[in-house]
Amino acid sequence: MATNKITYGRVTWTDIIQPTADDVAQLAQEYTYIHPLNLEDLRSPIERPKIDQDDDYLFIVLHFPLWDPVSRLTRAREVDIIMGRGYVVTIHDGSLKPMIRLWQDSLLNEDERHKLLGSGANHTFYVIIDRLVDYTLPILRKVDINIRNIEEDIFTANIRQIIQDISLVRRDVIALRRIIRQQIPIIEALERTDHAILHEDLEEYFGDIADHLYKARDIIDENAEIIASLAETADTLASHRINEVMRILTVISVIMLPLTLISSIYGMNVSPLPLAEDPYGFIIICSMMIVMAIAMLAYFRWRGWL
Repeated sequence: MATNKITYGRVTWTDIIQPTADDVAQLAQEYTYIHPLNLEDLRSPIERPKIDQDDDYLFIVLHFPLWDPVSRLTRAREVDIIMGRGYVVTIHDGSLKPMIRLWQDSLLNEDERHKLLGSGANHTFYVIIDRLVDYTLPILRKVDINIRNIEEDIFTANIRQIIQDISLVRRDVIALRRIIRQQIPIIEALERTDHAILHEDLEEYFGDIADHLYKARDIIDENAEIIASLAETADTLASHRINEVMRILTVISVIMLPLTLISSIYGMNVSPLPLAEDPYGFIIICSMMIVMAIAMLAYFRWRGWL
């Protein structure tokens, strides 16, 4: 869709958004040593992140979270990065804000361009990954806010709505957990990698990125435990309310049973029946039924069943 380049000093950053076959072919002509399988990966979605090492370059695939407000779910967005001597190539779909913001700042601001590209391709490679990893934390804060709202409303709001909210947040936590956990082995591999084009002093920097991912992993694991506990609480509340309803219905059924029996007896076409000929029989029978119902309600109240 679009291939953009920024060159500063000895470093060139090529950013490709939604690559077409022509974009990939142009990249293959410019860097003839990139393996065809890596070029093929640029246009096909990869389910899990990976890192490939070649003598002349590093090729890594990373996934980063992106919040989808329509489905209320965090989805993974793939970023492919090729880093060689004097260049960095990034390939993505253009939906990740840190990538767009980093490109625009570097394009429009001389100081930002110097910070990103002035210290070599290794530094550019690190900064891009660092910005993408840092973008994970605001999404985790959104999850924390959603969980806090559920905690505040769980005893007051409609239990059906609470269960729906818990299910949505739980699904989001599972998606985030999958995304974050898959990045850790890649960053750990970069931290340990002994490659000719990767400077040794970057080990501490990638260690710092790994620490951020460990923190994100701990946060999302804690969120998973909290939302599981909230789900159990919601289930308990729902069961309690169902039991309350069943108790009331049972009491009503027990009260109606003798009244139904009396009305059924007096509905039979037989004679003689007590009070059948009495002009006040209907009032007397109804009064007896009302007294019986009140007595049973008083008894249930006395036993603590109501």
